[in-house]
Parts: sequence; C-alpha cells; structure tokens
Amino acid sequence: MTATSERGVGMSREFTVAADDDGIRVDRWFKRHMADVSFNQVSRWARTGQLRVNGARVGPGDRLVEGQVLRVPPAEAMPVAVAAGEGARLGPRPERARREVSAEEADFAQGLVIHKSKHALVLNKPPGLATQGGTKTTEHVDGLLDALQFEMTTRPKLVHRLDKDTSGVLLLARTSKAAAFFGKCFATRETRKLYWAVVAGGPKLDDAFIDLPIGKQPGTGGEKMAVAEPGSGAEGQIAKSRFRVIDRAADRAAFVEMQPMTGRTHQLRVHAAATGTPIVGDGKYGGAEAFLTG
Repeated sequence: MTATSERGVGMSREFTVAADDDGIRVDRWFKRHMADVSFNQVSRWARTGQLRVNGARVGPGDRLVEGQVLRVPPAEAMPVAVAAGEGARLGPRPERARREVSAEEADFAQGLVIHKSKHALVLNKPPGLATQGGTKTTEHVDGLLDALQFEMTTRPKLVHRLDKDTSGVLLLARTSKAAAFFGKCFATRETRKLYWAVVAGGPKLDDAFIDLPIGKQPGTGGEKMAVAEPGSGAEGQIAKSRFRVIDRAADRAAFVEMQPMTGRTHQLRVHAAATGTPIVGDGKYGGAEAFLTG
C-alpha cells in the first residue's frame, strides 16, 4: 500500500494499490491494511458511494488493480462507540497479535519447503500438523507463515487446506495476485488433486468411481462425517471420488491413487472406509480394521 495523499480528518484519504495487492478484493484490502475497519463499515461506505476507485463507485467484492487509486472516507467517518441498545460493535477492532515464531519453528517451517518461486511456495506437510488453527489447535502452518517470507515483505497466503492427519503437498501464494489466481483454480476445479494411500484389505475393483453423498454424522458435533444413506439422519452433499489400485499385497493391503472429484470434508477417508478398505492408520473412520497386524 502506498499512500499518495492523506489529507487529514475531514478529508478523504487516497491510497495507490501496490503490486502485492494486485487482484485483491476490496474487503480484503481493508482487512490487510486497515484492520480497524469492519466489513459492515466497508459495505456501508460502498452502498452510500463513499468508497471509490479511480473516481468510480466500488463494492466490497470488486478486485483492485495495481496503480488504481482507492479513495476512503475520512477517519472521523468511523463510529467509535456503540449506541445504546445496539447489538453490533461498530467501533474499531484491535488487530489480533500473532505469536512470534521461534528459531526452532522457523527452521522446521523452512525445512518443509520443496519448491520456491516468486509466485508460490510448495510445502511437504507432515501428518499431525494442522493447516489452520482452531479449538485446542495451537500448532499449525498458518502460525508459521512469518518464517516463510524469505525475501518478500509480506507473509505467504494459504490457498487450500489439508487435513491435520494427512501428509502431502500444500501450495502457498507469495503475492495477492497469485493467491487470487490459485484460489480461482481451486474454486473452479481447474486444479487436479491426486492423493496416494495404503488401504487395508483388497479393493474389489482396480479402477472404481465412488458416488456416495457425505454429511455430518449426527451426535459428533460436526467433527465426523459419514455416508448419508437413506434413514441415517445425515443430510448429505454430493461426493464423488475415483480410486485406482497401483499395487496389491495379496488381500491384506493395497497402494491406491485417489482423486476427489468434489471437495467434501474428509471425503477420501469416508469413501475408503465406506467401501470396506479404510486408509491404514485412520482409526477415526476405519476403526480397528484400519490397522494392519501380524
């Protein structure tokens, strides 16, 4: 962000969109550079025509282009208190401080990098490391991003996730433009995802297309998914996967290539278990049958 003209209280402020913000959505520009401005405030400014790009009205979901001039209302236009009886907090919100990455954590994070370019980083995420934080999850890739800036002035951005227990290739964008491009590729299914796993048992077919809807398993608080069979109580969404056997160990196990055609939570794990060949080690969905003995 480059301030080209900030004329003080009572006057609009103008900012020139920097190269690293090329392609970013307007609402995300505010989240990055003016975290004290809420999404609701940005929407109100846009709705009332106070938010302008090169003189034209703009909406929260519109994307910015490098070199454009974003005009923002004066600081005094921001509510600083909540009126009596209002349920929403309209005043400035303090930006949540990020935990400092230790030297050991930085070495660990940088050791995960298997590819680096000016647009992207590719990590070899190990099992047991979450992509993002959550309830009782304090160790995650998102918390290590400060150690992956290298020569850049901003931290890389997550564009997709892998399950905590899943190992595999994780793509990070190093610029906002790359993040927008990668995000579109994932959203429109232009990205082809392949996974490899060892499954317990012997798949009946060498090449199978699995079409079983998946929903949240009742009674698990949304922590576990299940095939939504009629009468199961689970409200399912369409889930399609392709499994291809690469090699077999008699009927004890098989090395399988898995390709999700849709993007449901835990989809491959649920489909593998539902077809009688759970992924080895996945006790959450395969139970005791997911562990090889002898």
